[in-house]
Amino acid sequence: MGKVPSEFLGYARPDGSAGTRNHVLVLSVLGLANRAAERAASALPGVLYVGTPYGRGQYGDDKTAHRDQLVGLCRNPNVAGVVIVGADRGALEGIAHLAAASGKPIRTVALDDTHEDSLDASAIAIRHAGDLAHAASRLRREKLPASALFMGVECGHSDATSGLVANPVSGACVDLLVDAGGTAVVGETVEWLGAEHIVSKRAANDAVAKAIVDAVLRREQAVARTGQDLTGNNPGAENIRGGLSSIEEKSLGAIAKTGSRPIQGVLALAERPAGKGLYLMDGPSFSPESLTGFAAAGAQLMLFTTGAGNAFTNAIAPTIKITGRPDTARRLVQQIDFDASPVFEGREDIVDAGARLFELVMAVASGAATWGEIHGEGAECFTRTGASM
Repeated sequence: MGKVPSEFLGYARPDGSAGTRNHVLVLSVLGLANRAAERAASALPGVLYVGTPYGRGQYGDDKTAHRDQLVGLCRNPNVAGVVIVGADRGALEGIAHLAAASGKPIRTVALDDTHEDSLDASAIAIRHAGDLAHAASRLRREKLPASALFMGVECGHSDATSGLVANPVSGACVDLLVDAGGTAVVGETVEWLGAEHIVSKRAANDAVAKAIVDAVLRREQAVARTGQDLTGNNPGAENIRGGLSSIEEKSLGAIAKTGSRPIQGVLALAERPAGKGLYLMDGPSFSPESLTGFAAAGAQLMLFTTGAGNAFTNAIAPTIKITGRPDTARRLVQQIDFDASPVFEGREDIVDAGARLFELVMAVASGAATWGEIHGEGAECFTRTGASM
């Protein structure tokens, strides 16, 4: 393995973070405003739209989680400026105030302002987004250290090659980033089930070890209260087709994505890490929701391993799709960004492939496009933790 890159070309943000992209975001904070926000974003080339179908009737932990995801996406370092579109001015200002902590420009449009005229709200949002896009276009990339990177690590449509090749290669890449002073997070709590005793041994202290085990137990008990048992089963039919017989077997492969470095903490959904290093996120097992949790926590790029193929990518953070399965790499040439199948075929070892993947990570961080970005696959998927009133 040769010398790995230590710098990338990124956007320095007012709060000291670093962007790998320079998005202007039009964000609808509830379903009532989605069409107004979407019209505004579609009127301006390159402006990114994100909306949520929820936003009313939420309470308790569910309301808090919803707010944290919205605010976190606004604060993501890949976002240069945000137009927040909502219904009532009071609720809108609360979200805008928290988002403004990033130091980036935040504009707001409420249906209250236009006497419920959605078309007028779109027109105002277009002008706001135009101003922000004009300012963002003046920003330039500069050399930044690898330690400024925060990477989310995900898997989807896993098969036997995922645990044998793609996930260990991603884990080797995670080790390189952590050794460079960067940050990484792995989520999907249920995919530690049956392997939590293994990952907890890598906890930085006893409190983190307990948090890992407790997170898995809470989810297992929540499912058990519905009369179902997670152990001995595999939740995805595509995983079974790929040769995975149980959730425990899947988990043993999934945790390979974490690499080998100490685990510094367990994050809540959309929670920003308190420091550098490797973290776990106590989050949902559906990969689109998991990726949004990472992006809301501040991740500027993602690794996403797959066996049979999985086109979904995050909207805000470029997502590098990885497979170790030879036929998938050959078949999905405009979906897979990194082909790890030489490891499967015995032509490359995991450490060298991890270094090769890290080089791609730094290239993407510097602006190289992923297939998901080229084909517009990106989206955000918000997590709900309770019913509406």
